[in-house]
Amino acid sequence: MRLGVLDIGSNTGHLLVVDAHDGAAPLPAFSFKQPLRLAEHLDADGAVTDDGIRALSAFVSDALLVAEEKGCEEMLSFATSAVRDAINCDDVLATVMDESGVEIEVLSGEDEARLTFLAVRRWFGWSAGRLAMFDIGGGSLEIAAGADERPDVAWSLPLGAARLSQLHFTHEPSDDELRALRKEIRADIARHAGHLLRAGTTQLAAASSKTFRSLARICGAAPSAEGPLVRRTLNVEDLRTWIPKLVQMTPEELAALPGVSPSRSHQIVPGALVAEACMDIFDLPELVVCPWALREGIILERIDKFDVVPPRP
Repeated sequence: MRLGVLDIGSNTGHLLVVDAHDGAAPLPAFSFKQPLRLAEHLDADGAVTDDGIRALSAFVSDALLVAEEKGCEEMLSFATSAVRDAINCDDVLATVMDESGVEIEVLSGEDEARLTFLAVRRWFGWSAGRLAMFDIGGGSLEIAAGADERPDVAWSLPLGAARLSQLHFTHEPSDDELRALRKEIRADIARHAGHLLRAGTTQLAAASSKTFRSLARICGAAPSAEGPLVRRTLNVEDLRTWIPKLVQMTPEELAALPGVSPSRSHQIVPGALVAEACMDIFDLPELVVCPWALREGIILERIDKFDVVPPRP
C-alpha cells in the first residue's frame, strides 16, 4: 500500500510518501515539505495568526494534490505541539478542513512520545534491551522509556527548540539570561526525571529528531550522505565543548555549520541546551542517533493494522 503521511510540525509541514508492506520497513518514495514555522506564528495570546493559518491551509491543499499524484491510497494527517497548544486549535483545524477537505488529528504529547518510541524501538530492535528515547521537536521535548514496543513511561515538555528560540532568543541573551534559561530547562526536566529513573536500568539511550541529528553532525558524526545505517552518536563532552562556541556565533556562522539548515540555525543554541540537560540529568555519556522518528512511528502503527481482522457482527 502506498501511504501519504502528512506531518504538521512546529517547524515544517512534511508530506512523506511511503510504500508500506506488512513485515517490511517502510520505503520512502517521495517527500514534499515546506517551512511553516507555526511555533513562531503565534500571537501574544498563544493563537496561530491569520498568516500562519493561511500558510498551513495552502500547504495542506498542495500536499493533498501531491499525494493524489503519487498514487497514495490513504493519507495519515497529524499535528503536534504548535497546533495542539494554540488557544485557537479548533478554529485552525476547522479552517484547514473547510479549505482543503483534510481532517488533521492532533496528537497528545504522550502519544507523540509513544509513537516516536515505537519507531526507535523498531529501528534498534530487541537487542537494545531497555530503551530510553529523547526527541527535541520545534515545540516540545518528548521522553519515553521501556523494554517493549510500548513504553512504560512517556511524557512531553514544552521545551522545543523553536519555542525556546521564540521566547528567549529574539535578542542576543546576556550571560545572566542564558544561565537563567539553562536553570529553567533543567528544573523542568528534573521535575519528572523520576518517571524514567525509577523504572529500571537503561541499556540504550537514543535520540531522534532534526535537532539531535544536527548537533551530532556538528560534534563530528557522519554526514547524511553516508546513509542511515552508519552509527551516529552525540557525546556529552563534545556537546559541552561546543555550546560556548555556538553561543558566540552569528546566525550566518551557525547556518554554515555542517548539518545545520539556514531556516533552523536560530534553534541550534536552545536545542543544544535542552540536549545537554537531558544527558546531564539522566547521566548519559552519549546518545545514539536514530534516523526514524514520529512519522515512521505513525506509519509502523498503521502497518501493524493491515492484517487485523474485523470482529464478526
